[in-house]
Amino acid sequence: MSIAFLLTTLVVVVTPGTGVVYTMTAGLSHGHWASVAAALGCTLGILPHLAATTTGLAALLHTSAVAYEVVKYLGVCYLLYMAWATLRDTETLSVEGAAEPRPARVIASGVLINLLNPKLTLFFVAFQPQFVPADESGSLGVTLRLSAVFMTLTFVVFTAYGMCAAAVRQRVLARPTVMTGIRRGFAACFVGLSAWLAVA
Repeated sequence: MSIAFLLTTLVVVVTPGTGVVYTMTAGLSHGHWASVAAALGCTLGILPHLAATTTGLAALLHTSAVAYEVVKYLGVCYLLYMAWATLRDTETLSVEGAAEPRPARVIASGVLINLLNPKLTLFFVAFQPQFVPADESGSLGVTLRLSAVFMTLTFVVFTAYGMCAAAVRQRVLARPTVMTGIRRGFAACFVGLSAWLAVA
């Protein structure tokens, strides 16, 4: 396993993005269980990108400007929806006993966030292949191992972010003005990330 691959992957995963913001939102809104479910969803959302890479669909997405733009703007729209939902869902951050979403719903949202993130496809197309010997029969096995490392780091790091957010949840619940500010802050992050994705 290349040290360069591990370090670069860790930087990519640790750098806050849509998955991190979503996982922290889930942990702050619903506690530890939700942060783990969100991290799991974001990790599972990597699988379609891996499948696309191994089947050659990612190369098509990489070379087709239209296909890339479609996926990109679907992602932009979903991030804007997440911003709207975060602002609208005031009960989750204001009432401790509010009805909590089912884990399946939290996981599904995490999957969608990463499914509609074309930057993941670019990671698997442009970066990861540099560490895969193309002329060897075991290249598929190497691709799967590297992808497993990427997914493991994603789950661990995202869970850590979510757990940290969940750890301060009770303090946040006791301060309505702080909760409102945090909710608006997360919504602004989703809007900012959508704008960044749109112009990338």
